[in-house]
Amino acid sequence: MGTGNILSVQPSELKFPVELKKQSSCSMQLTNKTDEYVAFKVKTTNPKKYCVRPNAGIVLPRSTCNVTVTMQAQREALPDMQCKDKFLLQSVLAPDGATSKDITLEMFNKVFGKFVEETKLRVVYIPAKPPSPVPEESEEGSPSNASVNQNGKLRSSSFDAVSRSLEVPKQKSSEAWSMISRLTEEKASALQENQKLRQELELARKALSKGGVGGFSLLFVALVGLLGALFGYFIKRS
Repeated sequence: MGTGNILSVQPSELKFPVELKKQSSCSMQLTNKTDEYVAFKVKTTNPKKYCVRPNAGIVLPRSTCNVTVTMQAQREALPDMQCKDKFLLQSVLAPDGATSKDITLEMFNKVFGKFVEETKLRVVYIPAKPPSPVPEESEEGSPSNASVNQNGKLRSSSFDAVSRSLEVPKQKSSEAWSMISRLTEEKASALQENQKLRQELELARKALSKGGVGGFSLLFVALVGLLGALFGYFIKRS
């Protein structure tokens, strides 16, 4: 803490958490240790980079005043986290009942032996706070851990029950597909035999048309009987 005859300043360094493309702020507390009104003014070596509220004011006797300093967002990373910026707090005794409207630049001129107290503060960059870590699991035997374990067991048993319930439909589905595949093969074989029989029947019809009507009747009856037997077998298997 900076100590002085008029104002004491806390802290003695302005520490700014640095995070890329984000503003950061810090505050300092000014304490008037006298029974007089005290005027103060804050200056910085880099005014475009910082915003000070209030940058000037009156601290009442035996009272305090808070000043907030905001640093503009950094566009580029700072590899060394070093800063040469500095702040200067000037304080001087003011007339009783003075307000911030009564503050002028001339009040801080060191002329005619006027005492102007000056406190220098340097700027320090600190890394931004990382996100809060995930809470670790409770120790074994604690109620929360027991609850977690119980929930884990319930979820595991529920999963096993669902898996077992799916096994039977899965087996039935496999058997159904096997039967469908077998019937499809038998149907294709029957169709192939039917097609072959139709071709032989057509050849026989042509041969009989050349050989005479008598022989045709007996052979035709035999072929029709064979065709009927094959169709019956096909219908039975389907």
